[in-house]
Amino acid sequence: MKSHPSNQNSSSDNKERFSSSGFIFAAIGSAVGLGNMWKFPYITGQYGGAAFFILFVVCLVAIGLPVLLAELAIGRGGRGSASSSFVKVGGQQIWGRLGMISVIAAFLIISFYSIVAGWTLNYAVSAFSGNLFANPDFTGQFNDFMSGRKPIVWQLVVLLLTGLVVVKGVSAGIEKFNKILIPGLLILLVVLMIRSLTLPGAGAGVSFFLNPDWSKLGAESLLVALGHAFFSLSLGMGAMLTYGAYVEKSQSLGMATLAIGGGDLLYAFIAGLIIFPTTFSFGINPAEGPGLVFIALPAAFSAMPFGALFGGLFFMLLAIAALTSTVSLLEVPVAYTMERWKWTRTKSVWIILFLCFLLGIPSALSLGAASNLNLGGKAFFDWMDFIASNLLLPLGGLIVTVFAGYYWKGAAAESGLTAWWFRLWLFMLRYVAPILVLFVFLHTSGVIKF
Repeated sequence: MKSHPSNQNSSSDNKERFSSSGFIFAAIGSAVGLGNMWKFPYITGQYGGAAFFILFVVCLVAIGLPVLLAELAIGRGGRGSASSSFVKVGGQQIWGRLGMISVIAAFLIISFYSIVAGWTLNYAVSAFSGNLFANPDFTGQFNDFMSGRKPIVWQLVVLLLTGLVVVKGVSAGIEKFNKILIPGLLILLVVLMIRSLTLPGAGAGVSFFLNPDWSKLGAESLLVALGHAFFSLSLGMGAMLTYGAYVEKSQSLGMATLAIGGGDLLYAFIAGLIIFPTTFSFGINPAEGPGLVFIALPAAFSAMPFGALFGGLFFMLLAIAALTSTVSLLEVPVAYTMERWKWTRTKSVWIILFLCFLLGIPSALSLGAASNLNLGGKAFFDWMDFIASNLLLPLGGLIVTVFAGYYWKGAAAESGLTAWWFRLWLFMLRYVAPILVLFVFLHTSGVIKF
């Protein structure tokens, strides 16, 4: 009798494979996320508009894509978790232990990322129902929402939705989910872009986004661009390495890497053509961070024709982007626990989500109802973000570059690159990526300041 994929252990689960298109959709879903909707406009506005976007493209192509290819190759070569794949392709046990950094990072990120994802779901429902625009005090609405228990409730909703996808397995769950939502995401992006570009005064926002101000570029902007390229491709958190374990041997990893990078860039570019025209049209500062999304933009939507509809679509867009990312993040610790302790997929999913929910409660409360939950001037939420994003992710990426660039003998065969491209890839992994990733780590950890 053949068991259902959700009840298989890790050794049989790895027999599951993405289809070629399914893998691309899933990987792009992992790459696009909430950061591109408010962090990207914030840092783009701060560091020179198109000048920063060009720098971001250079960092993504020169550093992000080589590291992405390395993660996919290690995952497919090892056919294991983000920890064990290093050992299975010929590494010593110490590499498996170092790979645990990515597993821990993914777990921590789910715990606080799901909170912000919950905000977007709440706002989508509120916008479509009309409740969001019934009261013009959007600052008060956001503060009221944050001061209660609703953030915890909506975090739980996000975690449950994520679990319902991942528990079904790789092909029946993750692949099918992304094949439906990623095309939907693109449609929403195009609809909102057209609406934004047709607003009065939108041209000023487009001009700001597309005209470079080279005077604002410097060493700090380079590290910020590199860090954002790293995070936007889901590098260092084990997601791409884990997804790589489900890729068929016949699939070209080089072409897949280009497709994923292209999808991420397209999303970032269209996001810019949504945010900047809208903010300039309504006199909003695009560098407002989270306040831009949950306070300033609702005010803009309320002032435009059919604002409730477009506001609902905007927050639905954010919610979809968040969910495709939480799905990929959850698969990292799920694959590890299934392999390490021979748990069923069902057991792994719900135990990990329960622990993420518990860890997320103080994070959610520290931004509202229990804002006194802070250490050293940082809220609990901010500490989780700092530890995962600023420390663990750069370390995880550094481990991948060193392993693939210096240690792994089978890198050439698994990457599938021609001799010339392989030499270029190896050069980037050995001499460029580790140095820049190390500088990102030193900068984000506060050791290097500008």
